[in-house]
Amino acid sequence: MHAIAKALTALPNGSYVLAVSGGRDSMALLHAFVELRPSDLAAVATFDHGTGVVAAQAVELVVRECLRLGVSVVAGRAPERVSAARPPEALLRSARWAFLRAVAEERGATIVTAHTRDDQAETVAMRILRDASARGLAGMAAPRAGVVRPLLTVTRGDVARYVEQVEIAFIDDPSNTDPAYLRNRLRADLLQAAEAAHPGFAGELIAVGERAAAWRARLTSFVDALGVHRVGTAVVVAADVILPLSLEGLAVIWPEVASRAGVVLDRRGVARLAAWSPRALPAQRIPLSGGAWVERTARTFVLHRASLDGTSGR
Repeated sequence: MHAIAKALTALPNGSYVLAVSGGRDSMALLHAFVELRPSDLAAVATFDHGTGVVAAQAVELVVRECLRLGVSVVAGRAPERVSAARPPEALLRSARWAFLRAVAEERGATIVTAHTRDDQAETVAMRILRDASARGLAGMAAPRAGVVRPLLTVTRGDVARYVEQVEIAFIDDPSNTDPAYLRNRLRADLLQAAEAAHPGFAGELIAVGERAAAWRARLTSFVDALGVHRVGTAVVVAADVILPLSLEGLAVIWPEVASRAGVVLDRRGVARLAAWSPRALPAQRIPLSGGAWVERTARTFVLHRASLDGTSGR
């Protein structure tokens, strides 16, 4: 059995939305999924980042191929404010994920991405260079609500062979080799050199990510046991849970709590929140990046994410 087929057949029965960009990996995912799991395919979602002709051509290819295969497809495009000249990767990623989640929510489905084993190795390497914590080092191996990445066990070489064998059309986006992006520099230079000097280096990066993901899973279970819960878009945690913790403990707990409201804390935000928590008085609050904020009540701490208009809700 081909590696892609093995990965897809391992998915549980359900309803899935495929994130298809028009590139080689996602087009391979599309064809394999249609062949192996057609009854589980709710729709294909493709997104034009608005970054140029190639991005538009990729969306056109996905739509055309879905129509040929008889698959429902939804196409989206980034707002002009996002697709300005050379937009930051994070801004493009945020716009794409907002679109994917909207499509999946409308269909009551889980998002499937085509990220491969090589993508995970690159992600872990990037996180190491950025001095990430154990939480960040998990990379794509960390569970993400509403998202599955079945091809993380499949290499880019496996995908290339499948695409050649089945004769699948795809768009080779030149931005994938643009040295302005760190991932591309890692892929073309550092990781190739490291693998040549130390065979198995990529596998060691994968192992780092797997250990970090296992640690995150244990942390999630621990926080579940503390009684942390959602109330609307906010997350509530008892003050009796937070106050006895050391600064180091707070720096571990708060990112997990924040993630349950869909808030990602940067290193500075974690440090500020950890330092503020033990001395916070009822009715006090602290702003976080992205418009999120935490308020202290008589018996709890409540973390709020930004409202839809980007404000903190105050």
